[in-house]
Amino acid sequence: MASIIDVKFEHYQGDALGVQELKPRISWRFQDTPTDFQQKGYEVELSEISLDSQFVLLENVKCKSSLSSLVPWPLSQPLKSRQKVSIRVRAWDENGYSTPWSERRKIETGLLVRSDWKADRIVAPWGTVLEPQPEQLFRREFSLKGQVSEARLYITAQGVYEAEINAQRVGDYFLAPGWTSYDSRIQYQTYDVKSFLESDKNCIGVRIAEGWFCGRIGFEGGHRNIWGPHPALLAQLEIKYVDGQVEIIASDHSWKVRKGPIQLAELYDGEKYDATQEVPGWSYPSTGSDEGWETALVMEPLPASIELTAGFGEPVRRVEAIRPVHKIVTPSGKIVLDFGQNLVGYLRLRNIKGPRGHKIVLSHAEVLENHELGTRPLRICQAIDTYTLKGDEQGESYEPRFTFHGFRYAQIDGWVSEHDLETSIEAAVCHTDMKKAGTFSCSDPLLNKLYQNICWGMRGNFLSVPTDCPQRDERMGWSGDLALFAPTATLIYDCFSMLKNWFVDVKHEQRTLGGVPSMVTPNATLPDPVWCRRIPCAIWHDVTILGPFALYEETGDINILSQQYSSMTTWIRKIPRNSIGTTHLWNNNIFQLGDWLDPAAPPDAPWKGATDAKMVANCFLIQSLDLIARVAGILGRDTDQDEFTKEAQNAKKDFQAEYVTPNGRMVSDSQTAYALVICFNLLSPSQTERAGRRLEELVRKNEFKIGTGFAGTPYICEALVRTGHTQVAFSMLLEKNCPSWLYPVTMGATTVWERWDSMLPDGTINPGEMTSFNHYAFGSIAKFMYERVAGLQRLESGWKRFRFAPRIGAEFSQASASHITPQGTIACSWETNASADGLHTIKMKVSVPHNTICEIVIPDDSVGETEIVSHGEWSFKRTFSRDYEWPVPILPPKA
Repeated sequence: MASIIDVKFEHYQGDALGVQELKPRISWRFQDTPTDFQQKGYEVELSEISLDSQFVLLENVKCKSSLSSLVPWPLSQPLKSRQKVSIRVRAWDENGYSTPWSERRKIETGLLVRSDWKADRIVAPWGTVLEPQPEQLFRREFSLKGQVSEARLYITAQGVYEAEINAQRVGDYFLAPGWTSYDSRIQYQTYDVKSFLESDKNCIGVRIAEGWFCGRIGFEGGHRNIWGPHPALLAQLEIKYVDGQVEIIASDHSWKVRKGPIQLAELYDGEKYDATQEVPGWSYPSTGSDEGWETALVMEPLPASIELTAGFGEPVRRVEAIRPVHKIVTPSGKIVLDFGQNLVGYLRLRNIKGPRGHKIVLSHAEVLENHELGTRPLRICQAIDTYTLKGDEQGESYEPRFTFHGFRYAQIDGWVSEHDLETSIEAAVCHTDMKKAGTFSCSDPLLNKLYQNICWGMRGNFLSVPTDCPQRDERMGWSGDLALFAPTATLIYDCFSMLKNWFVDVKHEQRTLGGVPSMVTPNATLPDPVWCRRIPCAIWHDVTILGPFALYEETGDINILSQQYSSMTTWIRKIPRNSIGTTHLWNNNIFQLGDWLDPAAPPDAPWKGATDAKMVANCFLIQSLDLIARVAGILGRDTDQDEFTKEAQNAKKDFQAEYVTPNGRMVSDSQTAYALVICFNLLSPSQTERAGRRLEELVRKNEFKIGTGFAGTPYICEALVRTGHTQVAFSMLLEKNCPSWLYPVTMGATTVWERWDSMLPDGTINPGEMTSFNHYAFGSIAKFMYERVAGLQRLESGWKRFRFAPRIGAEFSQASASHITPQGTIACSWETNASADGLHTIKMKVSVPHNTICEIVIPDDSVGETEIVSHGEWSFKRTFSRDYEWPVPILPPKA
């Protein structure tokens, strides 16, 4: 019997508290649907939730529609601040069958307008200090006036915060409120704190540290105080009593503040915690004096131009704990713990014992070099946490609150407790709390490990914003990395809300810079006239188009295109063109980063790749023009669509004249050049065939080793498959010699590296300055693994139609993939077996969710057989002959 599950508002998972949505759209999925069930209509029951948790019916809406994803808000009136509502849904088919009511889904809005905020912005009275400062402890005592019905804490900071009520931690967010373009908007959080309140006296306490807001950010030393001179707090506790009274405990001059035990809270240099400076009971109602506490200073209100918003993304959380797998004694006698996984987070210590004032020092690094901690890649970043003991004989515990590190190895200096290190220390893994969206596995163990490394790399670098790396003096939201990785990211994790949130800031920074997007968002390069470049740059600035379109393709959510459309069009029209000759291409005088980190580039000049950087820029110009023409059509902007379509056609003609011979050879005779022109459809059919043959020649000549950087890597294997060279593509995918995807795996990597050879074969670290061991960009190959090895390919936005078409090759004997789509979970798998007569049997299985169509391409001895199926569980079995040579021979050298 069909039933409705997974009802949700917008892209929120589960019930949502403190959201910014005025008219949230609604989605649901089906389970146990008969093959003949097709939704003909739906009914939504919308109720308001009263203070005593009763459901008061507001509206019951029936609609004849097959739509079940992002259904428009059923009321004409938008939600108001603090409003709590619930919905439940049922649907019917053309035969009159009606599903049962779904479970209720609840949503509560936050403070939607500035006038809802009664809180003052408060700071410590010691004011601006240029050097890093200790954390600040704010507190406010209060007494309840009766029985509490409901209590909400609305809170944010210019900086990072943790809140407590009566000595209990509020919420589980890490580094709240997150990183945004603080000169445009600051996110706040909403917490249900009724259970924290005691019947009489209470106390709210908030820790504040500098975080991204005024701490040191950026490479080459970075800058402090980019968005402000000191941290500030904005907090509003609203208590509703059963008799209808409402009391607001808001940050103001009645709050007290003092310095806390965290003496240093730096994102790069680490946290220094002095337990001898702890303030016992600081967030609990006091019984003594306020000695040591000062009155908080009230600042002027936030400018009206800065939005206070709940934002859209999931919070950063501590999502996992990992125990060390090895204890190492280095040649210099240092104790190092190996956690077996390059991760992002910090160390959590238990059972600490020792004399008062004794220091334990925790140093972090991603790799070992010469059997010692390899810290050179950290550049101007200490990545050291220090804990000073208070001398508690019962034992002490410590974990940082306001810093994070990228590391696999941790050196522990000063451990004097009788408890073993391995049982007393664990690593807390931190990242934006994204829901896993996909899985992949195959018969090749190294490829499975590569996929796991890609997932770990994405996790570590999706921390509030999509960063480039998590370990050195950088960790910024680089646009180029995301532009190329977004189509892969959406397959692995549900990152829509996080990236939607980030793109709001991308749009703001673009306005600030006069239409040219920032290279990093939030723009932490602002104080530096060199890095705060207003010069247009292909790929990096193309993120304004490539990123939102990838989110639309994954979800079918047209709103992300509407939200970012002005950003897209502003950028595409801002690109400077040539004044003579090829007037529809990039201005040749503009410096381009091109195929960044091509393995042929020198370690100290990663932009000097084998492919003409201007050609690469123009490939992405045409791709962006093609995509924005599609976006304009989707949004019904016909005039814009005509404009961009014509411009794309003209640019292609200019491109052909400038870079392509009539027979399909590229003037830049490189792997990246051919990969891009093939995948971006820049050639005629005959030219494409010739380009594919030349690409195959180049790959064979290079012994299947990779010859691409950031720009070409997402497309190289796909270009080979599209032009009929599947086995060559698999040879490249499975190559183990450097440079290749599997070389780092053979070197023990557990994340994706920034350089193909971040670690050299002799175990030493690449001498280049940019040598991260956790960069996700080259992990874009996972999309190819999904689509060609497992065979799972999206055909329509939102996965309403997909294809299951594995490419049989190499020595793969099985592969599987799954993906959570708006309609439900798709799962597909295949396996082959050889028989005595030389033939092979393939068994294919696919699970198709409701309201979804699947094209199944079954390999056989001819061109393949295609089956079109709807929702259900399907399996097929066919016999075929293996008609390819493996391993593929390397192209012999010319005589």
